[in-house]
This record gives sequence, C-alpha cells and structure tokens, in this order.
Amino acid sequence: MQGTVKDFDPAGRTGSVLLDDGSELPFDAAAFDAGGLRLLRFGQRVNLAWDGERVTALTLSTLPLP
Repeated sequence: MQGTVKDFDPAGRTGSVLLDDGSELPFDAAAFDAGGLRLLRFGQRVNLAWDGERVTALTLSTLPLP
C-alpha cells in the first residue's frame, strides 16, 4: 500500500499518511522505526505495511518494506 506523508513529528517519530483514496492513517514510533528511516517530509511518497488495524512499518516508495 502506498500513501503520502501528511505530517511527521521528528521528536516523537509519529505522524500520518494520506492514502490515494483520501483516507488518513496515523503511524506510531514503532512503525517508523521498523522502516529504518531517519526523517520524513510533508508530501513524501511512502510504502506502508498495514495489518488491518494499524500501520506496522513504512519506508520510502523506492525501498522495500522490511
């Protein structure tokens, strides 16, 4: 699944992503850390792993999900 970064808090490593259908999915620090990223920017395209209840990992669209 792919989306676009809506917001990101670097201190808390949390934020949210907008999916292509316009729905918003929040992500927590554990999901951010699982992707091995250091920072995200507003509007950046990302790949998401979704377990049906929450985002479990995210990474840049050019990188594979863990």
